[in-house]
Amino acid sequence: MILSGHEIQRQVESAAITVTPFDSALINPNSIDLTLDDTLLRYRDTVIDPRVEPEVVEERIPADGLVLEPMSFCLGSSREIVGSTEYVPMVHAKSSTARAGLFVHVTADLIDIGSIGTITFQLFSTLALRVYPGMRIGQMTFWKPQGEITLYSGKYQGSKGPRKSEIFRDPHWETLAR
Repeated sequence: MILSGHEIQRQVESAAITVTPFDSALINPNSIDLTLDDTLLRYRDTVIDPRVEPEVVEERIPADGLVLEPMSFCLGSSREIVGSTEYVPMVHAKSSTARAGLFVHVTADLIDIGSIGTITFQLFSTLALRVYPGMRIGQMTFWKPQGEITLYSGKYQGSKGPRKSEIFRDPHWETLAR
């Protein structure tokens, strides 16, 4: 069951959902908008080896915007700290953002219950697109889970700003042949 916008607001006010800072103007019929912070990460290497920590370059988005080149990938983040220990958040592109050719989450739209932090957007631009700090770039829905809940406590818990892939920390690499 998806929460309505009115219910999202009620759950934020009761502290069952975290959205900090909270702006009721960002509430939609069944989601809340997320805004883009002012920092991007770009991978330095042309080939990412999932067993090795990737190097990134940090880039600030100036107030007058930054053009994302066509077919380019970078990581951004929400200004808002979001999450819940009672509902399952999912991040989506805003329709207007998607229609401008920007993927905001590529494939990782599910946020585990109990994960609370900023959202790292996986930004893939199909067209040249100027982005601005504070622009409404994505939206989050909240879903009621069914069954026993195990809260997330993984490597991205408490994220602040965009976070590069930490797949290299996954324990299964030790069991794979090199």
